[in-house]
Amino acid sequence: MAELVYDNNGRLLFTKAMKEEYTILIPMMLPVHFKLFVGVLRNAGYKIELLENSGPAVVQEGLKYVHNDACYPALLVIGQFLDALHSGKYDLDHTALLLTQTGGGCRASNYIHLLRKAMHKANFDKIPIISLNLVGLEKNPGFSIDLGIIRRLLAGVVYGDTMMCLNNQIKPYEVTKGQSEVLLDSWTKKLNDQFTHGKGIGMSEQCKNLKLIMKDFAAVPVKKIPKVRVGIVGEIYVKYAAFANNNLEDFLAEQDCEVNVPGLMNFLLFMLEHRPDDVMLYGGNPIPSAISEMLFKYVTKMQNSITEVFKPYPQFLAPTEFTHVHELVKGVIGYGAKMGEGWLLTAEMLELAECGFENIICAQPFGCLPNHIVGKGMIRKIKEVNPMANIVPIDYDPGATKVNQENRIKLMLAVARENMNAES
Repeated sequence: MAELVYDNNGRLLFTKAMKEEYTILIPMMLPVHFKLFVGVLRNAGYKIELLENSGPAVVQEGLKYVHNDACYPALLVIGQFLDALHSGKYDLDHTALLLTQTGGGCRASNYIHLLRKAMHKANFDKIPIISLNLVGLEKNPGFSIDLGIIRRLLAGVVYGDTMMCLNNQIKPYEVTKGQSEVLLDSWTKKLNDQFTHGKGIGMSEQCKNLKLIMKDFAAVPVKKIPKVRVGIVGEIYVKYAAFANNNLEDFLAEQDCEVNVPGLMNFLLFMLEHRPDDVMLYGGNPIPSAISEMLFKYVTKMQNSITEVFKPYPQFLAPTEFTHVHELVKGVIGYGAKMGEGWLLTAEMLELAECGFENIICAQPFGCLPNHIVGKGMIRKIKEVNPMANIVPIDYDPGATKVNQENRIKLMLAVARENMNAES
């Protein structure tokens, strides 16, 4: 059994011996992407399990150990971890937790401290907590992300964004219900198999796979009929995690809508783009900044490859490139707004409105100050730019009722249908 080792500050480390013995639990956020990420980490020798537990019990577990005033995503993620640990499914002497840290000023950097506090309160002090970050916030001798893993994870973002985009455009119109989901699962398995053998990672292999993915999804029979088109933006966890947004995408499907959720690639580029500026303005280690610049160029090339494979298929709307999203927001909000999702959230609303998804749900944790400023706070300005923008901000919180949230969305959809009928 691996020995428990602590650093000088008393933090329990994840050691090399633990890598062989421990199961690492990861909270769910993006189903398509995270299944690929899990495959990458498993192939790197880690025993990874993606948590999919949800429901009222998880929320109550979070409320028990996290103050209600804390960020809602923090409450859910910590609740998911603790619910899993209390479930009896895991050997607590051989279990670790993994949480991402981006180095920003809100959720992605500070959840880990709330998690440690909750773990102490729940008497789980002997369970290591691993920080997945690229800025040197916390290090563990038994967990490291080298360039090979980074390349595989980035490939996962490329494939995940592409398949999520295609699935969202086909699913509402497919003749045989569930066919696009079957394709999604099939390609996820194929890609994970390729990652196992070190394939599907390089640019040329990515392009080859993307072309085959496009061909397969384009072959799904569809019946195009007019539908209300709805975009979803917001705080990253609430935007993507069905558990956090009360299965928002499923609800919109029930309302006969086509949904557009901007992918993860632009958020990644947003994070990479402003890192060098921070070092220049405020100081700090220049090495992570240099790595960010290198990764920014590399990821931009990867994004360009997605755009290229969409060109032969005009029936599909390609994900918007970061350069265009960056340009859209000029004069609307300053590029210095970088807290949380920052100016990117505003830009995504402009992007959606520009490409025909004027009906937008801005999903935000209740009381999330950055999100309220760059999301809800920018609605008036966005409507000045695009008068047809029909935006509704929806707060998510343990005290917010699903009925109230859905009723507000239905009011937005009623306006959307009126606008659609007026145009026809």
